[in-house]
Amino acid sequence: MPLHARDCAQAAAVCVQAVPNALALIDDGRPLPVLIDAADFPGVARAADDLRADLAAVSGVGASALHAPTGTPRLAIIAGTLGHSPRIDRIVREHALDTTGVEGQWEGYSLQLVDAPEPGIERALVIIGADKRGTIFGLYELSRRIGVSPWTWWADVAPERKTALHIAPGRFVDAPAVRYRGIFINDEDPALGGWMAATYGGPNHQFYERVFQLILRHKGNYLWPAMWGRAFYDDDPQNAILADEMGVVIGTSHHEPMMRAHVEWSRHGEGAWDYTRNRERLQDFWREGIRRMGTNENVVTLGMRGDGDEPMSDATATTLLETIVADQRRILAEVTGRPVEATPQVWALYKEVQDYFDAGMQVPDDVTLLFADDNWGNIRRLPTPDATRAGGYGVYYHFDYVGGPRNYKWINTTQIERVWEQMRLAHAHGADRLWVVNVGDIKPMEFPISFFLDYAWAPDAYPVEAVSAYPQAFAAEQFGDTHAAEIGEILTRYTQYNARRKPELQSPETWSLVNFGEADRVLADWDALVERTQHIGTALGGAHRDAYYQLVEYPVLASANLAHLYIAVARNRLHAAQGRASANAWADEAERRFARDAELARVYEQDIAGGKWIHMMSQPRIGYTHWQQPDRNVMPALSRVDVRERGTMGVAVDGDARGWPVPTTRARLPQLDAHGVPSREVVVFNRGLAPFTFIATASQPWLRVTPAAGEVTAETPLRIDVDWDALPAGDHVGQIDLLGSDRTEVRVTVPVSKPASAVTGFVESEGVIAIEAAHHARAVAPDGLGWETIPNLGRTLSAVTSVPVTAAATTADASGAWLEYPVHLASAGEVEVRVVLSPTLDYQHRGGLRYAVSFDDAAPQDVTMHLDPTPGHPQFQAWERAVSDSVHVATSRHRVEGGAQTLKLWRIDPGVVVQRIEIVRDGVRPSYLGPPESVRR
Repeated sequence: MPLHARDCAQAAAVCVQAVPNALALIDDGRPLPVLIDAADFPGVARAADDLRADLAAVSGVGASALHAPTGTPRLAIIAGTLGHSPRIDRIVREHALDTTGVEGQWEGYSLQLVDAPEPGIERALVIIGADKRGTIFGLYELSRRIGVSPWTWWADVAPERKTALHIAPGRFVDAPAVRYRGIFINDEDPALGGWMAATYGGPNHQFYERVFQLILRHKGNYLWPAMWGRAFYDDDPQNAILADEMGVVIGTSHHEPMMRAHVEWSRHGEGAWDYTRNRERLQDFWREGIRRMGTNENVVTLGMRGDGDEPMSDATATTLLETIVADQRRILAEVTGRPVEATPQVWALYKEVQDYFDAGMQVPDDVTLLFADDNWGNIRRLPTPDATRAGGYGVYYHFDYVGGPRNYKWINTTQIERVWEQMRLAHAHGADRLWVVNVGDIKPMEFPISFFLDYAWAPDAYPVEAVSAYPQAFAAEQFGDTHAAEIGEILTRYTQYNARRKPELQSPETWSLVNFGEADRVLADWDALVERTQHIGTALGGAHRDAYYQLVEYPVLASANLAHLYIAVARNRLHAAQGRASANAWADEAERRFARDAELARVYEQDIAGGKWIHMMSQPRIGYTHWQQPDRNVMPALSRVDVRERGTMGVAVDGDARGWPVPTTRARLPQLDAHGVPSREVVVFNRGLAPFTFIATASQPWLRVTPAAGEVTAETPLRIDVDWDALPAGDHVGQIDLLGSDRTEVRVTVPVSKPASAVTGFVESEGVIAIEAAHHARAVAPDGLGWETIPNLGRTLSAVTSVPVTAAATTADASGAWLEYPVHLASAGEVEVRVVLSPTLDYQHRGGLRYAVSFDDAAPQDVTMHLDPTPGHPQFQAWERAVSDSVHVATSRHRVEGGAQTLKLWRIDPGVVVQRIEIVRDGVRPSYLGPPESVRR
């Protein structure tokens, strides 16, 4: 049941109020006992213990609920695995229980109420598992339904106390759509590595017990263990024993073949990591990995990359790699004594390894092909929808990365909408054998981890509406229903704002200070979010304090503070260049924000949960200068100015970084127009300490300046607008004369335009029309195709794509599909159409993703987006820019007539995701997010 399905009338739903024929799980504060067979798997016993503890926590009865009763209870929860629990087998047989959808189903389970399941028990909730994990997942599913979050330990989420809980009648059956679903702990220093050393002494089984429990509570089953100088088997032999007991399948990362950690070669290997020169020693090394694996449940990584997560060679050595894989499979068969296909195997097509696949390398049919994203959330390759292989296909995805164009490790920057959009492609194309995601330190990524594992379990349960509802449902699971809608909105917004540009990629140059009010708009977004976040934090109260700070408050406050820091540095530098006295105050503000960053992290590590999360926010995030992180946070360089005593007038205008007066140059505002930007701003500022006065005079009666006079201590903004009723149609030029008491004079030219007639559609202003893709006037599609808006996806509003994602390419003609946008162009001429796209890659290897553009009945122009993360590829730099900017801007040029037109955006290939469209006549003033959406008449 996905998180958003909370209808108490559903089969086996758990609610406070009883529906007819429900069973009380908690009655008057007393929970039901949990019964299992001693003959069942130890992992089932562990999960049953966790359910008992969860029932105790929810009911508040404490330790008395943690043990099975000595006698026969009247009512109970009975759990067990078919074929391994005599009690369950007997109940199924004697009551002729339906096991359809469970028996023989990988990790399948059912929940149902049974009357008189055995002598002395009047009624019971019976949890039946098809296999070990099926039973475990049934137990943990019940934990989630009674209100215990999978993050109960990892984020200190306190369950709400209930004196009564009831489970509805009916049979609930569940099983996963993706066979292996898990996480990859990676890039774990300094944060998680420091924490695990301080808390557990290192990556031992006490640490991994918590990791395994987290995965299983999410109904995941798979782990790539931490690998920065760490070795799962070698560091603590109990790690693997515990994983197998608890039911977690262990694999190794894309460059760690044959169950050996990378660091083990430096610990135990001899000679070079080079198969052409050191074949026998490498084979012995791998043989030991398989011998050590024993009969544990594992997925064995095949292949070989170079030492240190690098390419094995400069060339695409297909024959060599085929030889390596054949030798590895021979070792597998020899050591296990079983047919090689009896051991699950995976070959990860990561980075340059995909070149081998593209070059036609032959991989045995029983091996899972694991496709990868580009480390930035864009899947590189997928099978064709009709492709089949015995080993199936999977995807290796990223929420964290160390590498170019820059590391991103500190905080969550992943929109679940983007995860859904990309992994929906994977599911639709049959990549459903293995999904694993790089989660870095685990802790900052709680929200997307939950979504990734929940979505992997049941992709078909998540249409776009369910994705939009997921943040609220996640918030309800952690904090209850009262504030869930508001908290869900905060989660959506902070991830959208962070996804605009990852914190590590931000700099004082990111947001424009002079164009479109961009920096002010970005800060206004964050400030409004901070206010809402703190207000709800106060309303939630102390019981949720620790979890709320970790999951919501810290990510919002720290991310907002970082934006303030960089914009303060930018203003300091700009004001220093303009000679403003306020430059020094902005330097002080930047230093205050730098100190606040450290304080917010200190609260996280030392105050929250009694200091439980020491080191967890130690990842540097300020002061990057190239792809690798700085050793510590570094304050960006600041400028301080010597401020004269006498007050001296300076002037700054929209759209220009200079400070006036400038010799031989007159200040000029961007154009004002009635339907686009009806007002502008001029700032009168002080270059000295003493205040001064000024007078502002407009040259035309239709031109207004407010205020027209005043005293300036630091700066005073002036609003420049027009009496449009008094202005004749056409283009005009006015002037604002500014005179300071220090006798400084500045003249500002004000161009103004008023159309001669009424206009319709999105209206051109300053030679630009900007449109959010979701704001189409008409969406046309033939039978079998459609258009879908993905709310919140992207930098500014949302995104639009065609569905289904597996549909064949179409042509840009009347038989195809297109979106229509009415526009009003100021005049005839040539324009550039810039389509802002999510940076989707050529996942079908067909030479790029295509769309087309036309105006009115003109012939459509085809445009191809082709990004490639391969260094040296012609499109590599375009890819670097796209993942840094979180969008790719594709362009086409068109001859247009003036007046009302219809812009048509045509579908050609599936997978194209459009965020916004800009029609540009002669260039556009630079900014990161682009101009705000144009006025639509």
